[in-house]
Amino acid sequence: MNISVNKLHPYTLNVGQAIHHGDWNWKNVRSPFARIFYVEEGTARIVMPEGTYNLQPGHLYFIPAFTTHSYVCDTTFKHYYIHVYENPNNEQSILEEWELPFEVRGCEMDLELIRRLCQMNPFLKLPQSDPAVYDNHSTLISNLQMNQRRPFCDKVESRGILYILLSRFLKTARPKIEVKDDRIHQVFFFIHKNINSHIDVEMLADKICMSKDHFIRVFKNETGYTPNAFITKKKLERSELMLVTTDLSVKSIAAALGYDDNSYFNRLFKKHTGITPQQYREKYSQ
Repeated sequence: MNISVNKLHPYTLNVGQAIHHGDWNWKNVRSPFARIFYVEEGTARIVMPEGTYNLQPGHLYFIPAFTTHSYVCDTTFKHYYIHVYENPNNEQSILEEWELPFEVRGCEMDLELIRRLCQMNPFLKLPQSDPAVYDNHSTLISNLQMNQRRPFCDKVESRGILYILLSRFLKTARPKIEVKDDRIHQVFFFIHKNINSHIDVEMLADKICMSKDHFIRVFKNETGYTPNAFITKKKLERSELMLVTTDLSVKSIAAALGYDDNSYFNRLFKKHTGITPQQYREKYSQ
């Protein structure tokens, strides 16, 4: 993996233990943060876009941000959860750009580390397990602020535990898009860094000294996306995060992402998520 650990800056949004008795059943959950689960006892299922997975005791599970999924549980189920937020203003988004395995075998040390993370951060435990209660603007902002106010030693230890747990998944991770051309890597970096600006295909082609048509062909061959489709995908994912973590109006968010036509932005967003930006915000403002 040709990436730098200096570019990985995860925050613990929530951490705690949950015990369910057939009541861990939530449909179409989609959040702007990633999830790690450690199953301690019992079984349950998670329905992901690519299929349904059975959760087993002693295993760790990872669900990426912006992934629609559902939980199915009809028996006693005991697990630990960690919600992981990666600062979108970083130069690079490791958890966004890399495909982590859904399941890895855990060990006793993993369980002890998670228990330590819970012990250090009792204020980050969820009040209840319904995502509609905690996937909202006020909770996200509050937890991010609490992270910043913690003693420096606690920040270091918490970050260290997250690094160790994420390393279990990163061991067999691979890029979501396998790109061999370094020029396309430069484009990825530029798009991520300038996602809040208008990004023009000709501008990207010029930056890597290609003609526009040649750049489009190379980009599509390397990524499977046209440059415009890739830029739109990344902008709409950023808009989801902004709708949940800021008080900006929908029109202001569209403008901040380089969309002068608010109606066009609304249509793109609905095609991307199935609901309008305002409906998305209302869903997460409970």
